[in-house]
Amino acid sequence: MSEKAKKPIKITETILRDAHQSLIATRMPTEFMLPIVEKMDQVGYHSVECWGGATFDASLRFLKEDPWDRLRKLRDGFKNTKLQMLFRGQNILGYRPYADDVVDAFVQKSIANGIDIIRIFDCLNYLPNLQEAVNATNRMKAQEGRGHAQVALSYTLGDAYTLEYWAGVAKQIEEMGADSICIKDMAGLLVPYKAGELIKAMKENTKLPIQLHTHYTSGVASMTYLKAVEAGVDVIDTAMSPFAMGTSQPATEVMVETFRGTEYDTGFDQNLLAEIADYFRPYRDECLASGLLNPKVMGVDIKTLLYQVPGGMLSNMVSQLKEQNAEDRYYDVLKEIPQVRKDLGEPPLVTPSSQIVGTQAVFNVLMGERYKMATKETKAVLRGEYGQTVKPMSQEVIDKVIPGEKRITGRFADSLPAEMDKLEGEMKEWKQQDEDVLSYALFPQVATDFFKYRQAQQEKVDLTQADTKNGAYPV
Repeated sequence: MSEKAKKPIKITETILRDAHQSLIATRMPTEFMLPIVEKMDQVGYHSVECWGGATFDASLRFLKEDPWDRLRKLRDGFKNTKLQMLFRGQNILGYRPYADDVVDAFVQKSIANGIDIIRIFDCLNYLPNLQEAVNATNRMKAQEGRGHAQVALSYTLGDAYTLEYWAGVAKQIEEMGADSICIKDMAGLLVPYKAGELIKAMKENTKLPIQLHTHYTSGVASMTYLKAVEAGVDVIDTAMSPFAMGTSQPATEVMVETFRGTEYDTGFDQNLLAEIADYFRPYRDECLASGLLNPKVMGVDIKTLLYQVPGGMLSNMVSQLKEQNAEDRYYDVLKEIPQVRKDLGEPPLVTPSSQIVGTQAVFNVLMGERYKMATKETKAVLRGEYGQTVKPMSQEVIDKVIPGEKRITGRFADSLPAEMDKLEGEMKEWKQQDEDVLSYALFPQVATDFFKYRQAQQEKVDLTQADTKNGAYPV
């Protein structure tokens, strides 16, 4: 094979973010990650996804860790590999739209602390909700020489989501000033031959590199990657085998072996990958033994393809029904989800739209009447606070749920006043670094609880040091 014919497929490794988010609720601690970083840095990955998504919330809430500290430690360890994060557009890593000054500050601090690639998505694929984050990334790139804005399209199915739609949006993303495009198939809905068609259609409309992210939930992901690579996709997301498959990504080693000896050969060293897998495997076994890793998430769930519902949305729905002693209504709710999704303009089902649609479907079924009770989030979607949907929302539902209310037809963030000064004023007693203001902005109560914990730990250390200095040694 001539050198000219080679087109090695690039790989983004997800084990430090999406893989453990998908399988063990984002509970992998920083101190467990650090010893393997040096070996991971030798692989030759396109990037390592290690931050954003739910890692921020879980670090503060459950692990009692500063997520900014995690990022700095990982940056110190990865000398040769780009670090990547997931960013929810105007929602950043939280669940509400933030003012532009908060988005700008978060992008600036993310890159300053070590992020290279910011993958920016919106739960409605409403591009104006992504523009400010793209602009902020591009400003940092101009100032610091670092920063890559990747716009992710939340992949979904429905009448509106034709090949022409996806190809047209790809062109718009290029015009926004993004550096690359990601097809974010969070529910594992993209089947192999459709993937080939999709990549070809998008490649005809844009010169930007295209990355594909999918989950193994429906059982087709490895085959989907194979057809996508043959169609010309530039990068795929994979996870080291101990935390691959199930609701996570296809296994890194398997995809590397699949393309060995072909024009797409990654050139990765399987012996090095085996050493990395050996490091993670005992931790996976511990997670299984403790119940943190539920065997249910490791199988294939064909309901994903039948109902177009992501695995995380299904588990959330089951727990809601259990709380109401209504588990027998499970299939009624599954049938209701497509109707609610249609009423709300056929949005993709991804955080937070998946939670909004799922919860409203549960209410509709349990109340015995559609929209007798609507959540505040459903009302916000109908008002247009989350952005504009590809298809129109049901006027009948709008009239029932928010009668006479004014609807937003543009970008909701345009109506939001600057927030950073106010946020800093609210939490100044806890501030030890500028980044603390952003932690508080996203999760006020959770961050405050963490700041109190951090202060108590520091006081313990100070007390120990004082005792040691005075000749008393702690037992």
